[in-house]
Amino acid sequence: MALARRSSNLLKPLSTASSSSSFLNRRPFSTDDSTTITIETSVPFTGHNCEPPSRSVDTTPKELMNFFTDMALMRRMEIAADSLYKSKLIRGFCHLYDGQEAVSIGMEAAITKKDCIITAYRDHCIFLGRGGTLLESFSELMGRQAGCSRGKGGSMHFYKKDACFFGGHGIVGAQVPLGCGLAFAQKYRKEDHVTFAMYGDGAANQGQLFEALNMAALWDLPAILVCENNHYGMGTAEWRAAKSPSYYKRGDYVPGLKVDGMDAFAVKQACKFAKEHALKNGPIILEMDTYRYHGHSMSDPGSTYRTRDEISGVRQERDPIERIRKLILAHDLATEKELKDIEKLARKEVDEAIAKAKESPMPDDPELFTNVYRKGFGVESFGTDRKEVRATLP
Repeated sequence: MALARRSSNLLKPLSTASSSSSFLNRRPFSTDDSTTITIETSVPFTGHNCEPPSRSVDTTPKELMNFFTDMALMRRMEIAADSLYKSKLIRGFCHLYDGQEAVSIGMEAAITKKDCIITAYRDHCIFLGRGGTLLESFSELMGRQAGCSRGKGGSMHFYKKDACFFGGHGIVGAQVPLGCGLAFAQKYRKEDHVTFAMYGDGAANQGQLFEALNMAALWDLPAILVCENNHYGMGTAEWRAAKSPSYYKRGDYVPGLKVDGMDAFAVKQACKFAKEHALKNGPIILEMDTYRYHGHSMSDPGSTYRTRDEISGVRQERDPIERIRKLILAHDLATEKELKDIEKLARKEVDEAIAKAKESPMPDDPELFTNVYRKGFGVESFGTDRKEVRATLP
């Protein structure tokens, strides 16, 4: 990775979404945003029906430190979720994001909170990147009232409408048509924003994805389809499920870009490029070449269809946090000890959030009936003759 440093007063400082305000306010390092650092992405972009963006990405010391801090927090949150699940404090399905943090971090650095994101069930870190809190996250995972979906959604259904995060969806691929619908609304309202519809390589063969993409292309919708290719759909390797695993080319008539999804700055550059394209020309596909360290879900050990050497090899050579750590040390922005202290602080923040989440009560029974029908509709239950009211829902 080529590194260069230069000063400039012409560029505006960059910023990223804060994951936990109390955590970020206690950072032990300076937040210099007046110095520009130019970084070259790990590998070139590969384009389909488009000219790829430059490999040179501008950043600042502040953004580099933000990236490290936020990814460390995400990683610690997912590791803690693993422990909570094994302790049976988290029940049902649970899909972890450790290894893929650079996708969320890089994407947030290139967009605003008025741009929409919709994703599948591996959604914890996406929610955190949108400005969600650790307390909301762990409360939702444990089914408590303080959760972002009031304890009713669980791991797969995180939600934050005020930051344009529309879930967390459990049906494979079904979020993509919804994402194109969000993009339709943005164009209809003449907004200068885009929608990122995220899905995995396992969902890339879904028919509804191509139907939605066709309509998005017909109407030039500001939709960006993001395939998080972690190379395994549940336990099936991509080459066993897809005749052509070049997912960025799947749009045929729609441009695409292949991106190193383990490089936060490559993701940032690609998302910036994609947003500019979508606002002018309509949909584009981004294929993020990434990797998950855990199994598909907590019921999957993740080692029956891939070797442990493969997993450890990715950790050693491509880990997104280690990549940022090396950049920080190379530019003397922090010492190794200071970075270790940041990780310790992340662990403390996570432990405190878990303790508070455990204190939050379970949802009340009547909560079962809320958010099902529009207010005032569907509250009466009739018998078969439609004459006698049998029950009234709260």
